[in-house]
Amino acid sequence: MRRLLTAVALLLAVGCSGDPEPVVAGRSETTTTVPPPTTTTVAPTTTTTLTAEAALASALVAAETAIRNPSTPAADLPALGQTQQQSYRRLVADPALAGAVLELVPARLRPTVEANVAAGRELSALTPAPPPDTPLPKWRIVPPEPAETLLPLYKEAGAAAGGVPWQYLAAIHLVETRMGRIVGDSTAGAQGPMQFIPSTWAIYGRGGDVTSNRDAIHAAARYLRATGAPSDMARALRAYNNSARYVRAITHYAEQMVADERAYLGYHAWQVYYGTRLLPEGTVVN
Repeated sequence: MRRLLTAVALLLAVGCSGDPEPVVAGRSETTTTVPPPTTTTVAPTTTTTLTAEAALASALVAAETAIRNPSTPAADLPALGQTQQQSYRRLVADPALAGAVLELVPARLRPTVEANVAAGRELSALTPAPPPDTPLPKWRIVPPEPAETLLPLYKEAGAAAGGVPWQYLAAIHLVETRMGRIVGDSTAGAQGPMQFIPSTWAIYGRGGDVTSNRDAIHAAARYLRATGAPSDMARALRAYNNSARYVRAITHYAEQMVADERAYLGYHAWQVYYGTRLLPEGTVVN
């Protein structure tokens, strides 16, 4: 089918305070008579300094836990998802750090962390980050449709196509255009939020608008169904993008949403980066 991926790398700087400067007490001698010293009791102080690994693990665990908690206010989810994304970007870029952080993550969350890091590494290997001075692609970055609008759309499209799991549609949407944030064609001419090349759209778009989330998600569900879904998702994904790395990355993300539907809410907040450059919503590159 394909084209260009949009998931690339940013590191989150995790700050931690250093040890306090030592206090050196000087002693002077004098010939004058001084009064006996007064005993003063000083309350002990405790300074806790988190390592970078511990700080990153703490932030990631807090974000993952809150995203999965139904009592978390919806207004908090964008910041939580962005913390999650930035944390994983740093772990993807630094395998040694990832190993150290993983040891600090509770057992219940280790499979989640491992899967997200693995997905990021697959995509980074598939589409290496461009040099910092590479001209930006001609994209517009727009706000995505709300999470509560897209979720029933994935489910509707999957059901209409004969049982294509909605989680795979959401994962493709995430990887291709950050759930519709990127408006612009790929270097191969792929178009729309699910990145269809015109010849494939002519078959599966059924006269719809390739730039419409609804039409494109339904077309993607039909395409996956025609190429093996739901019985053989790996085969269907390989048809969507002929790369084993792509198949593994999409599968990792989809499986997190299969395990817990609320994982989708974190992914929905992930932003667009081009190399190390954040492209915030509202960016227009002509």
